[in-house]
Amino acid sequence: MLAWPSCLAIHSGDSPAANQKVAAPSFYRWLEEHNPSSLNRTSVYHSNNLIFSEDEKKNAVVNLCARDTSAKEVANKLGVSRQVLYKWKDKFLSPEQSISMSKKHDKPKQDSPSSLGISAHHEELLRLKKQLYELQLEHDILTKANEIIKKDQGINNQKLTNKEKTLLIDALLSKYSLKNLLSQLQLARSTYFYQKVSLNKPSKYADVIRKMTEIFNQNHQCYGYRRIQVALQQVGVSVAEKVIRRLQKEASLIPFSSNKRRNYSSYYGEISPPVENIVSRNFSAPKPNQKWLTDITEFRIAAGKIYLSPIIDCFDGMVVSWSLGTRPTANLVNNMLDKAILHLDEQEKPIINSDRGAHYRWPGWIERMEKHQLTRSMSKKGCSPDNAACEGFFGRLKTEFFYQRDWHTTSIEQFIESVNDYINWYNKKRIKLSLDSKSPIEYRIANGYLTKTV
Repeated sequence: MLAWPSCLAIHSGDSPAANQKVAAPSFYRWLEEHNPSSLNRTSVYHSNNLIFSEDEKKNAVVNLCARDTSAKEVANKLGVSRQVLYKWKDKFLSPEQSISMSKKHDKPKQDSPSSLGISAHHEELLRLKKQLYELQLEHDILTKANEIIKKDQGINNQKLTNKEKTLLIDALLSKYSLKNLLSQLQLARSTYFYQKVSLNKPSKYADVIRKMTEIFNQNHQCYGYRRIQVALQQVGVSVAEKVIRRLQKEASLIPFSSNKRRNYSSYYGEISPPVENIVSRNFSAPKPNQKWLTDITEFRIAAGKIYLSPIIDCFDGMVVSWSLGTRPTANLVNNMLDKAILHLDEQEKPIINSDRGAHYRWPGWIERMEKHQLTRSMSKKGCSPDNAACEGFFGRLKTEFFYQRDWHTTSIEQFIESVNDYINWYNKKRIKLSLDSKSPIEYRIANGYLTKTV
C-alpha cells in the first residue's frame, strides 16, 4: 500500500475544503492509474473530472487512433498525460490492433473501432469523410493552379515548381491546414518558408516585366520573346533572351496561337483561260510594287460571314490595299485593285499573282489589268503553296487577331473596324524580324522608299 505524502490529509468523513490539502491533479492521475483501489473516490477532492468512466476512456482511445488530432491535444483536452492515453489504449485494444508509436516511419496499422463498441456504419462514415476531404483538397489545388498560375486543369502536381506550389499553398491556407497542403503538394516545410521569403523580396526585374506587359498588350498580345526583346531594345532596355522567356512565363505573357484553319475557295471552274504562273513561288522582290499577291479569306462570327481581299507586296509583306464585305463578289476584289493602283507610279507595272478563283477570271478584273498594263499570274489548281506568302499573311492575321477573341457579341460593322485597325497596326508598327526588326512602313522609310509615315 502506498503511503500518502505529508502534504495530503485525506479523511473520508470530513469536508474536503476544511480537512484536506489539495494535491496537484497529476498526483491523483498517477495514483488512479497505478492503483485505483487505493483512492477513495467519495472523499477525494478533484477537478476537471480526473476520474474517468470506461466510456470516457474508450472515446479518448478512439480520438487517439483516429489521428484527426495529435495525442498531445487529446491529452490536454482531458487533462491527462499522453502516457495515460497509451495505457488506456493498451488496455482496450489487443496487441494486433494496437498501433506502434515507437518507430517514427512505421506505417500505422488500422485500428478496429468495432473493438471499442463502434458500429461498422460509423467506421464507414469516417472513412468516407476522410476520402471526401482529400478529393476536395485535390480539386481546389487544381482549380487554384488554373486561376493563379494559368495551368491547365489536370496538371500533375509534381510538374509544378516550388515557387508555384508556394503560391497555391498561400491561396488555400484559409481553408486547409499547412500540414495537409504540404503533404498533398509534396513540398518540404523548410522549402515552403524559403520560397515565402524569396517571394517577398522585391524583384530586380519588376520594371522589365512592367514594360514587357505594356508591349505585349499594345501589340494584340501576339508578341513572342523575340519581338519583345527587340521592342525592349528600342526603348533602351537590354535583357538576355532566356531571361525574357522566363519573365514572360512568370507574367503569363503567352502569345495566342491556334491550328484552326478554315479554307475558303472561290473556284467555280474554268470561266476563262488560265494564265502562266510567272511568280513560280519566288516571293521576294528587290523593290516595292514589283510583285503583288492576292487572295480572299473568310471569317465566321455570330453576326455572319465577312470576307477580306488584300494585296500583299512581296518586297516587305506590306498590305498595299484591302477591302472587306459580307459577300465574296467581284466588286470586292475590283475595289481592292482600284485602291492598289492608286499607289503606283506611272512606270510601275507589278505582277499580280492569284489563285484560279472566279474573281480573277471575270471581265472586270481582266479589263483593269489590261488597262493599267499589269501582268497576271496564276497558281496551279488547288495548290496553295503557289501563293504561300499570301496564305501566310492570312495565318498570322487569324492567329494573332481572330482566333484569340470571343466575337459572339460583335456586330459585322464592329468586326470590320477591328480588322482595319489590325491591318493598319500590321503595316505601321508590327515588328518583322526579317525586316531588321522594323515594320513594313518603317522599313520602307529606312530604305528611302517613303519619306513619312502614312
